[in-house]
Amino acid sequence: MKLGVRWTLHGDGRTPAPGAVVRPDERLSWPRTMGLGAQHVVAMFGASFVAPVLMGLDPNLAIMMSGVATVIFLLATRGRVPSYLGCSLSFVGVAATIRASGGDSATVTGAVLVVGLALFLVGLAVQRFGARIIHAAMPPVVTGAVVMLIGFNLAPVTASTYWPQDQWTALLVMAFTGLAVVCLRGFWSRIAIFLGLIFGYGISWLFDRVFGRIHSPAGGAEAVDHWRLNLSGVGKAEWIGLPDFHAPSFEWSAILVALPVVIALIAENAGHVKAVGEMTGESLDDRLGTAIAADGAASMLSTAVGGPPNTTYSENIGVMAATRVYSTAAYWAAAGFALLFGVCPKFGAIVAAVPGGVLGGITVILYGMIGLLGAQIWTNAGVDLRNPLNLVPTAAGIIIGVGGVSLKITDNFEISGIALGTIVVIIGYHVLRAFAPAHMKGQEPLLDSGTSAYDKNEEQGR
Repeated sequence: MKLGVRWTLHGDGRTPAPGAVVRPDERLSWPRTMGLGAQHVVAMFGASFVAPVLMGLDPNLAIMMSGVATVIFLLATRGRVPSYLGCSLSFVGVAATIRASGGDSATVTGAVLVVGLALFLVGLAVQRFGARIIHAAMPPVVTGAVVMLIGFNLAPVTASTYWPQDQWTALLVMAFTGLAVVCLRGFWSRIAIFLGLIFGYGISWLFDRVFGRIHSPAGGAEAVDHWRLNLSGVGKAEWIGLPDFHAPSFEWSAILVALPVVIALIAENAGHVKAVGEMTGESLDDRLGTAIAADGAASMLSTAVGGPPNTTYSENIGVMAATRVYSTAAYWAAAGFALLFGVCPKFGAIVAAVPGGVLGGITVILYGMIGLLGAQIWTNAGVDLRNPLNLVPTAAGIIIGVGGVSLKITDNFEISGIALGTIVVIIGYHVLRAFAPAHMKGQEPLLDSGTSAYDKNEEQGR
């Protein structure tokens, strides 16, 4: 059975010729391949270690399981789809909602495991019947709305939890990160979040030296005097050790909150597979179902041991666009590095010490970007919001999801926020479509442009 773990040497193994690309089944020399793998780790690092912190999960385990997930994905796609699977930011709002309702880490991972199972089943269905089943159930107008409400639902987390811990640090980090995203080019722009975190660490340390302790809420609790940057846990942490594992638990209320995220994951996977296919010049439509199923299986494995869910990362796809090296050997190297980071508790302690004000500045941009990916789906698909059939269900669903509107079913069960907003968008759209006049029912393109697009400038490293 071909597993995609054999590569031919590209040219002399050093530098590709001008205009040439290193295909997925090729590689450069092993030292250069290892270097590219390290670069992929840096590219995914920012989001992959911020996400578990925001979800309240072990960052060491998150990084380790991202390496495991990447291996599963590469084996499942037989090395044809070069991608890195990192911790999905789409679940941050879900985790916050579950915890606000009294859930713990086991409840979060249990709910997300069910989402992974749903994604796995969707992948099998796409593999069997083709991508058109995605379009039939979730056209771009629906998908864009759900992704948007998932992102914007996170706004209160920043406003009430992170920003108040140190508003001036948050403001400076927000400004620096924004400048990094806009002004930097090529690879550096892809790790702007990571650079913002490093800047935030430095500013927090400097403010502690200059101004002393700050009196503010710590993690949304009562205001107390505390250091902005507390590295006491780093010194106590061991260099080598296993991360903290835990079993998931399952609660229907948490599962219903988490399930809508499967729509965002389908959009991400479809968009990334399409982008990789365009860059490599090889049609990967026949791999879409496999890619989605592999993502679901990897997320199930990660959450089964207490880790976060995973998804394909556009940051790493951007690195490929800049370097024109699509070798899956580099991703195997990246997965190896991730596994090594996962068994270093000291690394996890550094991640856990990220100051709240720094997270405030980062999440202002990050959460907004997640929400605006929904608008990008609409733009890529040419969704016309002047059409009442598109406008009415999306407008209602987004307000319900972002505003936290609830619907009480019984004394002990209610649906609210993301879950209720998603139900309103999906059911509302299909019900209205059944009764809408013919002129409102234009044929929409398939959901294959997804959430990411890479133009020629990006492929050339800007």
